[in-house]
Amino acid sequence: MTLFDEAFLKKIEYLYVMSKKVFTGKLRAERKTRKVASGMEFADHRNYAPGDDFRALDWRVYARTEKLLVRLFEEKEDLAIYFLIDCSGSMHFKDDAKLNYAKKMAAALGFIGLCNQDRVSYAAFNEHVIDRLPLTSGRGQIYKIFQFLEKLNTDGTTNFEDAFKSFVGQNKRRGVAVILSDFYNPEGYEKALNFLHYQQFETYVVHIVDNDELNLKNYGDLSLVDSETGERLDITMTPKLIAKYQKAFDALCLKMESYCVSRHMLYFRTPIDVPFDEIVLKVFRAGGFLK
Repeated sequence: MTLFDEAFLKKIEYLYVMSKKVFTGKLRAERKTRKVASGMEFADHRNYAPGDDFRALDWRVYARTEKLLVRLFEEKEDLAIYFLIDCSGSMHFKDDAKLNYAKKMAAALGFIGLCNQDRVSYAAFNEHVIDRLPLTSGRGQIYKIFQFLEKLNTDGTTNFEDAFKSFVGQNKRRGVAVILSDFYNPEGYEKALNFLHYQQFETYVVHIVDNDELNLKNYGDLSLVDSETGERLDITMTPKLIAKYQKAFDALCLKMESYCVSRHMLYFRTPIDVPFDEIVLKVFRAGGFLK
């Protein structure tokens, strides 16, 4: 069964309409820069400075006030939005349930970006960038995005730092970087996110979790196998140990959220049993993409 059927397309069309209602008249795709004597829409004046083009002077204002003022015009800029999708082995839990959730979110957010006249790009990673779709624009490109996302599979171990360095090396244009991952990595995520921030990417963290990984109910002797490395650990599961595990996971999430907030990154913890469209609207209400 395809992830991106007609029902999915109708749903993301609806999400686009809702996103416009949430931020009527404030679409981030229409962010503007002020330039001297360029563009079509007058914005403001500023005082003349030596070296300015005399053609930019507002002579009508000078005739009235004898002040030399330069006309400023507003020019629209599109936004580059990059989606970095974790395709490591840990995203395979329950037959790629986490990966499929990430695909749907990335497709929905990307479609809204395209409709807002932004450019969107996709990169799949584990230890490094394993596949990518370069920046593209126009809502008709959503089918190319569907094809790219459909073919992604889970495999390998996670290395955020190496993957993000590869990503930055492949994309010279700065913009928004949306990371969709379960963030299972013994080496952590801090250096990698710091690197993106240092490279002037506006970073959004979508932390995808499956509550079935937390609500453990099997007691007794178990053999746990790391889905990425194959490492095996034999343990005796008790209610006390399960409670300790759940507490450690909650602490991990709180630490990640605090880390992101302290660096002005938007953080969203996203259980896969919550409909993806609810999380997409949550992203927009929190100021994601649209301001």
